[in-house]
Amino acid sequence: MTLEQAKKDLYALSAKMAAYNHATALIFFDGATTAPKGTSANRGQTLSILGEESYNLATGEQTVQLLEFLDSNKDSLSKEEQRMVFLMLKDIRDMQKIPLEEYVALQKLMVEADDVWHRAKETDDFALFEPVLEKVFDFYKKIAKWCAPEMDSYDYWLNNYETGLNKARCDEFFATLRSKIVPLIKKISEKPQIDDSCIYGDFPVYKQKELSDYLMRLMKIDMDHCGLLTTEHPFTISFGSHHDVRITTNYHQDNFVSSLYSVIHEGGHALYDLNTKDEYAYTALDGGVSMGIHESQSRFYENLIGRSREYVELIFPKVKELFPEQMKNYTAEDLYKAVNKAQPSLIRTEADELTYCLHIMVRYELEKRIFADELSVHDLPKEWNRLYKEYLGIDVPNDKEGVLQDSHWSGGNIGYFPSYALGSAYGVQLLKKMEETVNVKECLKKGDFEPINNWLKEHIWQYGSLFTPSELLEKALGEKFDPTVFTDYLEDKFTKLYNL
Repeated sequence: MTLEQAKKDLYALSAKMAAYNHATALIFFDGATTAPKGTSANRGQTLSILGEESYNLATGEQTVQLLEFLDSNKDSLSKEEQRMVFLMLKDIRDMQKIPLEEYVALQKLMVEADDVWHRAKETDDFALFEPVLEKVFDFYKKIAKWCAPEMDSYDYWLNNYETGLNKARCDEFFATLRSKIVPLIKKISEKPQIDDSCIYGDFPVYKQKELSDYLMRLMKIDMDHCGLLTTEHPFTISFGSHHDVRITTNYHQDNFVSSLYSVIHEGGHALYDLNTKDEYAYTALDGGVSMGIHESQSRFYENLIGRSREYVELIFPKVKELFPEQMKNYTAEDLYKAVNKAQPSLIRTEADELTYCLHIMVRYELEKRIFADELSVHDLPKEWNRLYKEYLGIDVPNDKEGVLQDSHWSGGNIGYFPSYALGSAYGVQLLKKMEETVNVKECLKKGDFEPINNWLKEHIWQYGSLFTPSELLEKALGEKFDPTVFTDYLEDKFTKLYNL
Protein backbone atom coordinates (compact mmCIF):
# COMPACT_ATOMS: atom_id res chain seq x y z
CA MET A 1 0.00 0.00 0.00
CA THR A 2 1.37 3.41 -0.95
CA LEU A 3 1.03 6.35 1.40
CA GLU A 4 -0.97 8.35 -1.14
CA GLN A 5 -3.43 5.48 -1.61
CA ALA A 6 -3.72 5.06 2.15
CA LYS A 7 -4.60 8.75 2.50
CA LYS A 8 -7.34 8.41 -0.11
CA ASP A 9 -8.65 5.34 1.68
CA LEU A 10 -8.63 7.26 4.97
CA TYR A 11 -10.95 9.94 3.60
CA ALA A 12 -13.19 7.33 1.95
CA LEU A 13 -13.43 5.43 5.25
CA SER A 14 -14.19 8.63 7.14
CA ALA A 15 -16.97 9.53 4.71
CA LYS A 16 -18.53 6.08 5.07
CA MET A 17 -18.43 6.27 8.86
CA ALA A 18 -19.96 9.75 8.69
CA ALA A 19 -22.79 8.34 6.55
CA TYR A 20 -23.61 5.69 9.16
CA ASN A 21 -23.51 8.34 11.89
CA HIS A 22 -25.80 10.55 9.80
CA ALA A 23 -28.34 7.76 9.39
CA THR A 24 -28.38 6.74 13.06
CA ALA A 25 -28.59 10.38 14.19
CA LEU A 26 -31.57 10.99 11.89
CA ILE A 27 -33.37 7.98 13.34
CA PHE A 28 -32.68 9.19 16.88
CA PHE A 29 -33.86 12.70 15.99
CA ASP A 30 -37.06 11.33 14.50
CA GLY A 31 -37.74 9.39 17.69
CA ALA A 32 -37.12 12.48 19.85
CA THR A 33 -39.29 14.80 17.78
CA THR A 34 -42.02 13.60 15.40
CA ALA A 35 -42.15 9.80 15.52
CA PRO A 36 -45.39 8.23 16.85
CA LYS A 37 -45.07 7.01 20.43
CA GLY A 38 -45.37 3.32 19.62
CA THR A 39 -42.54 3.12 17.09
CA SER A 40 -39.51 2.68 19.33
CA ALA A 41 -39.18 -1.07 18.65
CA ASN A 42 -38.89 -0.41 14.94
CA ARG A 43 -36.17 2.17 15.49
CA GLY A 44 -34.39 -0.20 17.88
CA GLN A 45 -34.38 -2.93 15.24
CA THR A 46 -32.98 -0.61 12.56
CA LEU A 47 -30.37 0.91 14.84
CA SER A 48 -29.16 -2.50 16.01
CA ILE A 49 -28.55 -3.51 12.37
CA LEU A 50 -26.86 -0.23 11.53
CA GLY A 51 -24.87 -0.50 14.75
CA GLU A 52 -23.60 -3.95 13.76
CA GLU A 53 -22.60 -2.66 10.32
CA SER A 54 -20.80 0.32 11.87
CA TYR A 55 -19.05 -1.94 14.37
CA ASN A 56 -17.85 -4.31 11.62
CA LEU A 57 -16.66 -1.42 9.47
CA ALA A 58 -14.79 0.26 12.32
CA THR A 59 -13.17 -2.85 13.80
CA GLY A 60 -12.61 -4.80 10.59
CA GLU A 61 -9.13 -6.00 9.68
CA GLN A 62 -8.92 -3.74 6.63
CA THR A 63 -9.76 -0.62 8.66
CA VAL A 64 -7.33 -1.44 11.46
CA GLN A 65 -4.52 -2.21 9.01
CA LEU A 66 -5.12 1.07 7.17
CA LEU A 67 -5.04 3.18 10.32
CA GLU A 68 -2.05 1.38 11.81
CA PHE A 69 -0.15 1.82 8.51
CA LEU A 70 -0.91 5.53 8.54
CA ASP A 71 0.01 5.78 12.24
CA SER A 72 3.38 4.15 11.55
CA ASN A 73 3.95 6.77 8.82
CA LYS A 74 2.53 9.72 10.76
CA ASP A 75 5.63 11.86 10.21
CA SER A 76 4.63 11.99 6.54
CA LEU A 77 1.06 13.10 7.34
CA SER A 78 -0.27 16.61 7.87
CA LYS A 79 -1.17 17.58 11.44
CA GLU A 80 -4.85 17.25 10.46
CA GLU A 81 -4.32 13.72 9.13
CA GLN A 82 -2.30 12.75 12.20
CA ARG A 83 -5.11 13.90 14.46
CA MET A 84 -7.74 12.09 12.36
CA VAL A 85 -5.81 8.82 12.60
CA PHE A 86 -5.28 9.27 16.35
CA LEU A 87 -8.97 9.94 17.05
CA MET A 88 -10.17 7.10 14.83
CA LEU A 89 -7.72 4.59 16.30
CA LYS A 90 -8.66 5.66 19.81
CA ASP A 91 -12.37 5.07 19.13
CA ILE A 92 -11.75 1.81 17.30
CA ARG A 93 -9.52 0.38 20.02
CA ASP A 94 -12.25 1.12 22.54
CA MET A 95 -14.89 -0.40 20.28
CA GLN A 96 -12.80 -3.55 19.74
CA LYS A 97 -12.93 -4.17 23.49
CA ILE A 98 -16.75 -4.27 23.47
CA PRO A 99 -18.14 -7.63 22.25
CA LEU A 100 -20.21 -7.23 19.07
CA GLU A 101 -23.37 -8.72 20.59
CA GLU A 102 -23.07 -6.31 23.51
CA TYR A 103 -22.58 -3.34 21.18
CA VAL A 104 -25.72 -4.28 19.25
CA ALA A 105 -27.66 -4.81 22.49
CA LEU A 106 -26.64 -1.32 23.62
CA GLN A 107 -28.24 0.27 20.54
CA LYS A 108 -31.57 -1.39 21.39
CA LEU A 109 -31.28 -0.50 25.06
CA MET A 110 -30.76 3.19 24.35
CA VAL A 111 -33.84 3.37 22.11
CA GLU A 112 -35.85 1.65 24.85
CA ALA A 113 -34.42 3.96 27.54
CA ASP A 114 -35.31 7.10 25.60
CA ASP A 115 -38.84 5.89 24.94
CA VAL A 116 -39.47 4.80 28.54
CA TRP A 117 -38.01 8.02 29.96
CA HIS A 118 -40.42 10.11 27.89
CA ARG A 119 -43.38 8.08 29.18
CA ALA A 120 -42.10 8.07 32.76
CA LYS A 121 -41.61 11.82 32.80
CA GLU A 122 -44.99 12.43 31.22
CA THR A 123 -46.73 10.32 33.89
CA ASP A 124 -44.38 11.21 36.78
CA ASP A 125 -43.55 7.51 37.23
CA PHE A 126 -39.92 6.83 38.17
CA ALA A 127 -40.79 3.18 38.88
CA LEU A 128 -41.44 2.77 35.14
CA PHE A 129 -37.99 4.11 34.28
CA GLU A 130 -36.07 2.51 37.13
CA PRO A 131 -35.39 -0.98 35.66
CA VAL A 132 -34.28 0.47 32.33
CA LEU A 133 -32.07 3.08 34.00
CA GLU A 134 -30.49 0.35 36.12
CA LYS A 135 -29.61 -1.50 32.90
CA VAL A 136 -28.11 1.67 31.45
CA PHE A 137 -25.84 2.34 34.44
CA ASP A 138 -24.82 -1.33 34.62
CA PHE A 139 -24.03 -1.34 30.90
CA TYR A 140 -21.89 1.77 31.15
CA LYS A 141 -19.99 0.34 34.10
CA LYS A 142 -19.25 -2.75 31.98
CA ILE A 143 -18.11 -0.67 29.02
CA ALA A 144 -15.69 1.28 31.22
CA LYS A 145 -14.23 -1.97 32.57
CA TRP A 146 -13.89 -3.45 29.08
CA CYS A 147 -12.27 -0.35 27.62
CA ALA A 148 -10.08 0.79 30.50
CA PRO A 149 -9.82 -1.88 33.23
CA GLU A 150 -6.88 -0.02 34.78
CA MET A 151 -8.94 3.15 35.20
CA ASP A 152 -11.69 4.17 37.61
CA SER A 153 -14.96 3.56 35.72
CA TYR A 154 -16.45 6.99 36.35
CA ASP A 155 -13.16 8.68 35.47
CA TYR A 156 -13.34 6.86 32.15
CA TRP A 157 -16.67 8.50 31.30
CA LEU A 158 -15.65 11.93 32.58
CA ASN A 159 -12.56 11.73 30.38
CA ASN A 160 -14.76 10.58 27.49
CA TYR A 161 -16.55 13.94 27.47
CA GLU A 162 -13.58 16.12 28.45
CA THR A 163 -10.08 14.79 27.83
CA GLY A 164 -8.10 14.83 31.07
CA LEU A 165 -11.13 15.24 33.34
CA ASN A 166 -11.45 12.96 36.37
CA LYS A 167 -13.06 12.94 39.81
CA ALA A 168 -10.06 14.58 41.47
CA ARG A 169 -10.16 17.51 39.04
CA CYS A 170 -13.96 17.76 39.33
CA ASP A 171 -13.81 17.74 43.13
CA GLU A 172 -11.21 20.52 43.12
CA PHE A 173 -13.16 22.57 40.55
CA PHE A 174 -16.48 22.23 42.37
CA ALA A 175 -14.84 23.01 45.73
CA THR A 176 -13.56 26.30 44.24
CA LEU A 177 -17.03 27.15 42.98
CA ARG A 178 -18.77 26.14 46.18
CA SER A 179 -16.46 28.28 48.35
CA LYS A 180 -17.52 31.41 46.44
CA ILE A 181 -21.06 30.65 45.27
CA VAL A 182 -22.62 29.43 48.54
CA PRO A 183 -21.70 32.54 50.60
CA LEU A 184 -22.86 34.77 47.74
CA ILE A 185 -26.23 33.00 47.56
CA LYS A 186 -26.59 33.41 51.33
CA LYS A 187 -25.96 37.18 51.09
CA ILE A 188 -28.51 37.49 48.29
CA SER A 189 -31.10 35.51 50.25
CA GLU A 190 -30.97 38.22 52.93
CA LYS A 191 -31.81 40.97 50.41
CA PRO A 192 -35.26 41.87 49.00
CA GLN A 193 -35.92 39.61 46.03
CA ILE A 194 -36.17 40.86 42.47
CA ASP A 195 -39.65 41.10 40.99
CA ASP A 196 -39.74 38.71 38.02
CA SER A 197 -43.48 38.88 37.33
CA CYS A 198 -42.85 40.19 33.81
CA ILE A 199 -41.76 36.77 32.56
CA TYR A 200 -44.94 35.03 33.71
CA GLY A 201 -48.37 35.23 32.13
CA ASP A 202 -50.09 34.03 28.99
CA PHE A 203 -47.63 33.97 26.08
CA PRO A 204 -49.10 32.18 23.03
CA VAL A 205 -46.75 29.54 21.69
CA TYR A 206 -47.06 30.73 18.08
CA LYS A 207 -45.74 34.13 19.19
CA GLN A 208 -42.91 32.46 21.09
CA LYS A 209 -42.00 30.60 17.90
CA GLU A 210 -41.78 33.93 16.09
CA LEU A 211 -39.47 35.15 18.84
CA SER A 212 -37.31 32.03 18.42
CA ASP A 213 -36.93 32.74 14.71
CA TYR A 214 -35.94 36.35 15.50
CA LEU A 215 -33.35 35.22 18.08
CA MET A 216 -31.72 32.72 15.70
CA ARG A 217 -31.46 35.30 12.91
CA LEU A 218 -30.06 37.86 15.35
CA MET A 219 -27.30 35.39 16.31
CA LYS A 220 -26.50 34.97 12.59
CA ILE A 221 -27.37 31.26 12.61
CA ASP A 222 -27.54 29.94 9.04
CA MET A 223 -31.22 28.99 8.84
CA ASP A 224 -30.66 27.11 5.57
CA HIS A 225 -28.51 24.63 7.51
CA CYS A 226 -30.06 24.72 10.99
CA GLY A 227 -33.68 23.90 11.82
CA LEU A 228 -35.68 24.26 15.04
CA LEU A 229 -38.25 21.79 16.39
CA THR A 230 -39.99 21.18 19.73
CA THR A 231 -39.08 18.41 22.19
CA GLU A 232 -39.55 17.55 25.86
CA HIS A 233 -35.91 18.39 26.57
CA PRO A 234 -34.00 20.88 24.36
CA PHE A 235 -30.90 19.58 22.56
CA THR A 236 -28.68 20.10 19.52
CA ILE A 237 -27.67 17.44 17.03
CA SER A 238 -25.27 17.54 14.08
CA PHE A 239 -25.84 15.00 11.31
CA GLY A 240 -22.29 13.94 10.60
CA SER A 241 -21.45 17.22 8.92
CA HIS A 242 -21.45 20.88 9.87
CA HIS A 243 -23.76 21.50 6.92
CA ASP A 244 -26.76 19.99 8.75
CA VAL A 245 -27.53 20.89 12.38
CA ARG A 246 -30.85 20.84 14.25
CA ILE A 247 -31.79 22.41 17.55
CA THR A 248 -34.89 21.94 19.67
CA THR A 249 -36.70 23.83 22.41
CA ASN A 250 -39.69 23.39 24.69
CA TYR A 251 -42.37 26.09 24.96
CA HIS A 252 -44.22 26.97 28.17
CA GLN A 253 -47.22 29.19 27.58
CA ASP A 254 -46.95 30.67 31.07
CA ASN A 255 -43.23 31.61 30.79
CA PHE A 256 -41.72 32.87 27.53
CA VAL A 257 -38.19 33.15 28.97
CA SER A 258 -37.77 29.37 29.23
CA SER A 259 -37.81 28.85 25.46
CA LEU A 260 -36.01 32.14 24.83
CA TYR A 261 -32.90 30.98 26.68
CA SER A 262 -33.03 27.39 25.48
CA VAL A 263 -33.01 28.68 21.87
CA ILE A 264 -30.03 30.94 22.61
CA HIS A 265 -28.25 28.08 24.43
CA GLU A 266 -28.80 25.52 21.68
CA GLY A 267 -28.02 28.22 19.13
CA GLY A 268 -24.56 28.53 20.67
CA HIS A 269 -24.02 24.80 20.10
CA ALA A 270 -25.27 25.17 16.53
CA LEU A 271 -22.91 28.04 15.72
CA TYR A 272 -19.97 25.91 16.84
CA ASP A 273 -21.02 22.94 14.72
CA LEU A 274 -21.87 25.08 11.69
CA ASN A 275 -18.52 26.85 11.59
CA THR A 276 -15.92 24.10 11.57
CA LYS A 277 -13.56 24.35 8.59
CA ASP A 278 -15.21 23.07 5.41
CA GLU A 279 -12.36 20.65 4.74
CA TYR A 280 -13.12 18.84 8.02
CA ALA A 281 -16.58 17.76 6.85
CA TYR A 282 -17.15 13.98 6.93
CA THR A 283 -13.99 13.41 8.98
CA ALA A 284 -13.18 12.82 12.64
CA LEU A 285 -12.24 16.51 12.93
CA ASP A 286 -15.74 17.79 12.18
CA GLY A 287 -17.67 19.20 15.16
CA GLY A 288 -16.65 20.27 18.65
CA VAL A 289 -13.68 18.74 20.41
CA SER A 290 -15.36 18.15 23.78
CA MET A 291 -18.59 18.78 25.62
CA GLY A 292 -16.85 21.22 27.96
CA ILE A 293 -15.79 23.36 24.99
CA HIS A 294 -19.22 22.88 23.39
CA GLU A 295 -20.96 24.01 26.57
CA SER A 296 -18.62 27.00 26.77
CA GLN A 297 -20.21 28.18 23.52
CA SER A 298 -23.82 27.52 24.49
CA ARG A 299 -23.42 28.99 27.97
CA PHE A 300 -21.50 31.95 26.48
CA TYR A 301 -24.48 32.92 24.34
CA GLU A 302 -27.14 32.00 26.88
CA ASN A 303 -25.64 33.85 29.84
CA LEU A 304 -22.74 36.14 28.99
CA ILE A 305 -24.53 37.50 25.93
CA GLY A 306 -28.20 36.65 26.48
CA ARG A 307 -28.48 37.84 30.09
CA SER A 308 -26.41 41.00 29.60
CA ARG A 309 -28.14 44.35 30.00
CA GLU A 310 -27.19 45.33 26.45
CA TYR A 311 -28.73 42.21 24.92
CA VAL A 312 -31.95 42.48 26.91
CA GLU A 313 -32.29 46.12 25.86
CA LEU A 314 -31.66 45.04 22.26
CA ILE A 315 -34.42 42.41 22.14
CA PHE A 316 -36.94 44.16 24.39
CA PRO A 317 -38.68 46.06 21.54
CA LYS A 318 -39.29 42.73 19.76
CA VAL A 319 -40.58 41.13 22.97
CA LYS A 320 -42.93 44.08 23.48
CA GLU A 321 -44.07 43.92 19.85
CA LEU A 322 -44.98 40.24 20.20
CA PHE A 323 -46.50 40.52 23.68
CA PRO A 324 -47.82 44.11 23.93
CA GLU A 325 -50.46 43.46 26.58
CA GLN A 326 -48.29 41.21 28.72
CA MET A 327 -45.34 43.67 28.69
CA LYS A 328 -47.14 47.02 28.67
CA ASN A 329 -46.29 47.85 32.28
CA TYR A 330 -42.66 46.70 32.12
CA THR A 331 -39.34 48.11 30.93
CA ALA A 332 -36.18 46.55 29.54
CA GLU A 333 -34.60 47.05 32.96
CA ASP A 334 -37.43 45.06 34.55
CA LEU A 335 -36.76 42.20 32.13
CA TYR A 336 -32.99 42.40 32.67
CA LYS A 337 -33.39 42.05 36.41
CA ALA A 338 -35.99 39.30 36.06
CA VAL A 339 -33.82 37.08 33.83
CA ASN A 340 -30.90 37.51 36.25
CA LYS A 341 -32.82 36.87 39.45
CA ALA A 342 -30.72 34.59 41.65
CA GLN A 343 -32.94 32.19 43.53
CA PRO A 344 -32.65 28.43 44.06
CA SER A 345 -35.09 26.59 41.79
CA LEU A 346 -36.14 23.11 40.71
CA ILE A 347 -35.26 22.93 37.03
CA ARG A 348 -31.63 22.95 35.90
CA THR A 349 -32.27 24.33 32.41
CA GLU A 350 -34.11 27.32 33.87
CA ALA A 351 -31.67 28.00 36.72
CA ASP A 352 -29.95 31.36 37.03
CA GLU A 353 -26.21 31.76 36.45
CA LEU A 354 -25.35 31.78 40.12
CA THR A 355 -27.20 28.69 41.34
CA TYR A 356 -26.82 26.67 38.13
CA CYS A 357 -23.61 24.94 39.15
CA LEU A 358 -25.28 23.61 42.31
CA HIS A 359 -27.67 21.68 40.04
CA ILE A 360 -24.64 20.20 38.30
CA MET A 361 -23.02 19.27 41.61
CA VAL A 362 -26.12 17.27 42.59
CA ARG A 363 -25.96 15.21 39.41
CA TYR A 364 -22.20 14.76 39.64
CA GLU A 365 -22.43 13.48 43.22
CA LEU A 366 -25.17 11.01 42.30
CA GLU A 367 -23.34 9.61 39.26
CA LYS A 368 -20.10 9.31 41.20
CA ARG A 369 -21.79 7.38 44.00
CA ILE A 370 -23.65 5.05 41.63
CA PHE A 371 -20.38 4.15 39.92
CA ALA A 372 -18.76 3.58 43.32
CA ASP A 373 -21.69 1.26 44.23
CA GLU A 374 -22.52 3.56 47.13
CA LEU A 375 -25.99 4.35 45.78
CA SER A 376 -28.61 2.24 44.01
CA VAL A 377 -30.75 3.41 41.12
CA HIS A 378 -33.79 2.61 43.26
CA ASP A 379 -32.69 5.21 45.81
CA LEU A 380 -31.95 7.93 43.23
CA PRO A 381 -35.21 9.91 43.73
CA LYS A 382 -34.84 10.00 47.52
CA GLU A 383 -31.19 11.04 47.33
CA TRP A 384 -31.88 13.56 44.56
CA ASN A 385 -34.50 15.20 46.78
CA ARG A 386 -32.19 15.20 49.79
CA LEU A 387 -29.36 16.87 47.88
CA TYR A 388 -31.69 19.49 46.42
CA LYS A 389 -32.74 20.36 49.95
CA GLU A 390 -29.12 20.41 51.17
CA TYR A 391 -27.55 22.28 48.23
CA LEU A 392 -30.40 24.52 47.12
CA GLY A 393 -32.84 24.56 50.02
CA ILE A 394 -35.58 23.31 47.70
CA ASP A 395 -38.29 20.73 48.37
CA VAL A 396 -38.83 18.59 45.25
CA PRO A 397 -42.57 18.05 44.80
CA ASN A 398 -42.44 15.18 42.30
CA ASP A 399 -40.04 13.09 40.21
CA LYS A 400 -41.08 14.78 36.96
CA GLU A 401 -39.52 18.00 38.25
CA GLY A 402 -36.84 16.06 40.07
CA VAL A 403 -34.88 13.01 39.04
CA LEU A 404 -36.76 12.62 35.73
CA GLN A 405 -36.23 16.18 34.50
CA ASP A 406 -33.11 15.55 32.36
CA SER A 407 -32.81 13.37 29.26
CA HIS A 408 -29.10 12.65 29.73
CA TRP A 409 -29.25 9.32 31.53
CA SER A 410 -31.82 7.94 29.10
CA GLY A 411 -29.43 8.88 26.29
CA GLY A 412 -26.42 7.27 27.97
CA ASN A 413 -24.74 10.63 28.55
CA ILE A 414 -23.21 9.64 31.86
CA GLY A 415 -20.32 11.85 32.92
CA TYR A 416 -21.62 14.71 30.76
CA PHE A 417 -23.05 17.01 33.46
CA PRO A 418 -19.74 18.48 34.74
CA SER A 419 -19.20 19.82 31.20
CA TYR A 420 -21.92 22.41 31.81
CA ALA A 421 -20.13 23.88 34.81
CA LEU A 422 -16.73 23.71 33.13
CA GLY A 423 -18.21 25.28 30.00
CA SER A 424 -19.67 28.14 32.03
CA ALA A 425 -16.23 28.85 33.47
CA TYR A 426 -14.43 28.47 30.13
CA GLY A 427 -16.88 30.93 28.56
CA VAL A 428 -16.15 33.72 31.04
CA GLN A 429 -12.41 33.44 30.43
CA LEU A 430 -13.02 33.48 26.66
CA LEU A 431 -15.16 36.61 27.00
CA LYS A 432 -12.43 38.34 29.02
CA LYS A 433 -9.93 37.58 26.25
CA MET A 434 -12.37 38.60 23.50
CA GLU A 435 -12.95 41.98 25.12
CA GLU A 436 -9.27 42.84 24.59
CA THR A 437 -10.01 43.29 20.87
CA VAL A 438 -13.81 43.34 20.52
CA ASN A 439 -16.12 45.92 22.12
CA VAL A 440 -18.77 43.35 22.99
CA LYS A 441 -21.14 45.79 24.67
CA GLU A 442 -21.15 48.13 21.68
CA CYS A 443 -21.77 45.18 19.34
CA LEU A 444 -24.81 44.18 21.38
CA LYS A 445 -26.14 47.72 21.51
CA LYS A 446 -26.03 47.76 17.69
CA GLY A 447 -27.30 44.17 17.32
CA ASP A 448 -24.11 43.33 15.42
CA PHE A 449 -23.05 39.76 16.20
CA GLU A 450 -20.46 39.47 13.43
CA PRO A 451 -17.42 40.65 15.45
CA ILE A 452 -18.38 38.31 18.33
CA ASN A 453 -19.01 35.34 16.04
CA ASN A 454 -15.88 36.04 13.99
CA TRP A 455 -13.68 36.06 17.11
CA LEU A 456 -15.08 32.71 18.24
CA LYS A 457 -14.78 31.28 14.74
CA GLU A 458 -11.14 32.38 14.53
CA HIS A 459 -10.16 31.06 17.96
CA ILE A 460 -12.54 28.12 18.62
CA TRP A 461 -15.05 27.06 15.98
CA GLN A 462 -12.90 26.61 12.88
CA TYR A 463 -10.61 24.07 14.52
CA GLY A 464 -13.24 21.41 15.19
CA SER A 465 -11.48 18.53 16.93
CA LEU A 466 -7.97 19.36 15.70
CA PHE A 467 -6.67 20.19 19.19
CA THR A 468 -7.35 18.75 22.63
CA PRO A 469 -9.62 20.90 24.86
CA SER A 470 -6.70 22.21 26.94
CA GLU A 471 -4.62 22.94 23.82
CA LEU A 472 -7.49 24.81 22.21
CA LEU A 473 -8.19 26.88 25.32
CA GLU A 474 -4.56 27.81 25.85
CA LYS A 475 -4.23 28.71 22.17
CA ALA A 476 -7.29 31.00 22.40
CA LEU A 477 -6.55 32.47 25.82
CA GLY A 478 -2.78 32.68 25.83
CA GLU A 479 -2.92 31.22 29.35
CA LYS A 480 -4.18 28.20 31.27
CA PHE A 481 -7.77 27.78 32.41
CA ASP A 482 -8.43 29.53 35.74
CA PRO A 483 -11.80 28.88 37.46
CA THR A 484 -11.40 31.95 39.69
CA VAL A 485 -12.04 34.14 36.62
CA PHE A 486 -15.55 32.63 36.63
CA THR A 487 -16.15 33.08 40.36
CA ASP A 488 -14.82 36.67 40.20
CA TYR A 489 -17.28 37.36 37.37
CA LEU A 490 -20.19 35.97 39.39
CA GLU A 491 -19.23 37.96 42.48
CA ASP A 492 -18.93 41.17 40.49
CA LYS A 493 -22.17 40.74 38.56
CA PHE A 494 -24.42 39.72 41.44
CA THR A 495 -22.88 42.13 43.93
CA LYS A 496 -23.87 44.97 41.59
CA LEU A 497 -27.25 43.49 40.76
CA TYR A 498 -28.25 43.08 44.41
CA ASN A 499 -26.32 46.07 45.81
CA LEU A 500 -24.45 43.85 48.23
